[in-house]
Amino acid sequence: MSIQPKDATILVVEDNVQNFVLITRLLAYLGVKRCEWKASGWQVLEFAETLPHIDLILMDIFLPEEDGYQVLGKLRAHPRFKETLIVAVTADVSMDNLEHARRAAFDGFIGKPIDADRFPNQIRSILQGEQVWEL
Repeated sequence: MSIQPKDATILVVEDNVQNFVLITRLLAYLGVKRCEWKASGWQVLEFAETLPHIDLILMDIFLPEEDGYQVLGKLRAHPRFKETLIVAVTADVSMDNLEHARRAAFDGFIGKPIDADRFPNQIRSILQGEQVWEL
């Protein structure tokens, strides 16, 4: 599976507005035209269901209401999002957390702070079906 950034629909689940703005700017630089935002883990599944299509979900781990692991579990339990690419994007950049994300069935791991030089290539790789697990 390979998706061109210009054709991708990406959902960013991020409670920090500065991080969200940085991520969307970098995605726009990459050519992504469709980017949606949810500021908390609460009702992500319900929101995702309203979107016609999602290619990638970038999921913060530490979220208000429900954390990224709880949201991941709900999305994975839903037939429509079982195969959707869901990548953890978190400030908890430890090997323990990376392994926890891998065991929980995330499709990748990108540490914060977001590296503006690396992030576009990380997203491009993910959309081309490659695994990205980087602290």
